[in-house]
Amino acid sequence: MASRSTAKGILPILNTRDAGFETAFHRLIQRRTFEGGEVERGVREILARVRKGGDAELRACVREFDEADVEVLEVGREEWDAAVELVDPADRAALGKAAMRVREFHRKRIPSSWEVREEGGGLFGQRVRPLERVGIYVPGGKAVYPSSVIMNAVPASVVEVPEILMATPPGPDGSVRPEVLMAARVAGVHRVFKMGGAHAIGALAFGTESVPRVDKIVGPGNVWVATAKRLVFGEVAIDSEAGPTEVLVVADRSATPSWVAADLISQAEHDEHACAVLITAQKVLAQRVHDQIGKQLKSLERGRIAKKALASRGALVVARDLAECLELANRYAPEHLVLALEDADAQLKNVKNAGAIFVGHYTPVAVGDYLAGPNHVLPTGGTARFFSPLGVHDFLKRTSVVRFEPPKLRELGMDVMRLADLEGLTGHRRSVDLRLQKIRRARREREAAREAELEL
Repeated sequence: MASRSTAKGILPILNTRDAGFETAFHRLIQRRTFEGGEVERGVREILARVRKGGDAELRACVREFDEADVEVLEVGREEWDAAVELVDPADRAALGKAAMRVREFHRKRIPSSWEVREEGGGLFGQRVRPLERVGIYVPGGKAVYPSSVIMNAVPASVVEVPEILMATPPGPDGSVRPEVLMAARVAGVHRVFKMGGAHAIGALAFGTESVPRVDKIVGPGNVWVATAKRLVFGEVAIDSEAGPTEVLVVADRSATPSWVAADLISQAEHDEHACAVLITAQKVLAQRVHDQIGKQLKSLERGRIAKKALASRGALVVARDLAECLELANRYAPEHLVLALEDADAQLKNVKNAGAIFVGHYTPVAVGDYLAGPNHVLPTGGTARFFSPLGVHDFLKRTSVVRFEPPKLRELGMDVMRLADLEGLTGHRRSVDLRLQKIRRARREREAAREAELEL
């Protein structure tokens, strides 16, 4: 069996040399959860209530699920201004700096419209334009997330989405945290609504008397929010079904055990379902990291949450060598990958699957969570194999443009008809043939007219 040493009962240590390792590692990889049963039935009921009952049912859901009595769902301008004034100037400056850096990053590569013209009157290309209205969901509850406001809203603001709406759960007194409203202001949010959970997703997807219907919903949330986003997909677009946060650290003998432990804990403290994994070829390092985790958890404010996450969704993996470490990391396809290596830059080329890569000993995940510049909304649950971080492209839509003049249709029309015949679609063939017939008639008429002029 794979070794599952759990000194002090914190998290398992696995060794790739042990029998049964593959089974244990496979369980780590299969970390996505698919909610059904009671959660999905409950979410469907909430969505139906909001869709049918509008504002009245939405306010009832806010009272029932957010435990706040809110008569006016939208944050008014005076309330917003007053909240911003309550934010400590130093905190205000830090939020502004974060928004500025994220904005600068996302401005680097904004796709633009393009077209190509061909001889004979052919044109093809794409029009790129922003979505008309998007909804940003910002969770509340166990923690306050102004950084999520910035990461979700700034890319939409950069491409000038005309309306950026934000939904976030109110506190018991019906207010929204000042830090969250401050982040919304510097990120370019236009309107803020006091609502959380599945009912907020329903309001954004279907629209109510007070909440306009959006074209796309982005942002993380609990299982109710994730399930609601999945169920309204098709009514609106969504970014992804975001799962619990996760970090995987690949470390060698140059790594500092206390730093690696802190990186693992920094993600584990988010919630009980967070994933935190270390892969190293140094058995001594794995044990020292384990010991450091035990020490650091004692003074951690959210230590109970982190400990539960590490015990259930964490592991310290001892591999044969660095090549095997990176192979396992690619199989895991983490949201956050930390390369705590002596020559981390040289190993970048060997990373295939990761949402974001943090290179070297002085790049903790926390800098990416807040203000490094790249987005912290990243693929989770192994979807880094095929998904990318949130970016400006998520708030743009592409429309293909095609134009054929008669000479171009005459050049390619017969091939189009032949392909239509191959598929048995005679209507397709006819739509081209009728136009070609007119082109031929017009050509014959022009030739006849020229011949008549010559005879004169």
